[in-house]
Amino acid sequence: MQRVLDGKNILITGASSGIGRSTAIEFARTCPNNLKLILTARRLDRLHELKNRIQNEAGHGVKVCVKELDVSKKEQIDSFFENLDEEFKDVDVLVNNAGFMSGVERPPDVPSDVITSVYATNVMGVIHMTQAVLQIFKKRPDGGKGDIIMLGSMAGREPYAGGSIYCSTKAAVRSFTESLRKELIATRIRVMTVDPGQVLTEFNDIRHRFDKEKADAVYAGCDPLTPEDIAEVIVFAAGRRENVVVADTLLYPSHQAGALDIHRRQ
Repeated sequence: MQRVLDGKNILITGASSGIGRSTAIEFARTCPNNLKLILTARRLDRLHELKNRIQNEAGHGVKVCVKELDVSKKEQIDSFFENLDEEFKDVDVLVNNAGFMSGVERPPDVPSDVITSVYATNVMGVIHMTQAVLQIFKKRPDGGKGDIIMLGSMAGREPYAGGSIYCSTKAAVRSFTESLRKELIATRIRVMTVDPGQVLTEFNDIRHRFDKEKADAVYAGCDPLTPEDIAEVIVFAAGRRENVVVADTLLYPSHQAGALDIHRRQ
């Protein structure tokens, strides 16, 4: 993997916490001698902390650029690519990780601002980031070259009660991903998705609006996946030789076999 990733320029959205943060660390550990990382999120202070950690661990072999970016705002995406430092402009890998869900209300009680903001981030943000990076990829010979890795979800495959908004956003991204892969078949652009089941991240707290009792109940009696588990698979997919496309990966923790098929320890 180090040989394949050597010299690559990796762009990760939502890198300030959870899976995005762990993915940045995993890329740096896998290719510590010659790698560039572009780390984006809304919380710039956390990105600077992450940059310091990576450079303390990896040394000068990993160059890190941190940029504030809210992918729900197209104008920020446009200016982001325009204002990237020259040495980071030639992106090789996009990890579309940014996403969220706020609340557990069901229709017709889902606040309209929640619907708008979740779709703006989880769907429109992914599409706009992908379109922007494809302009870079497609300038390369033979129709273009580069990797797009979507952070999907089991929820995009198997909708569940109480998840109508979140599940529908992930289903939309899954359809977008599968169509995009077919549309780019004549190029050297790889389109991949990594779909986790239960993962314990800050996402769980945000979804339950920081009600600790409700958030903790979701994983009571379970041993969920960790952000590091998902990061390893993302880096593995990016680290395959050019002719190998790890197109579609579904990960469950050992206690889970489906959205609602969960075994809890007593």
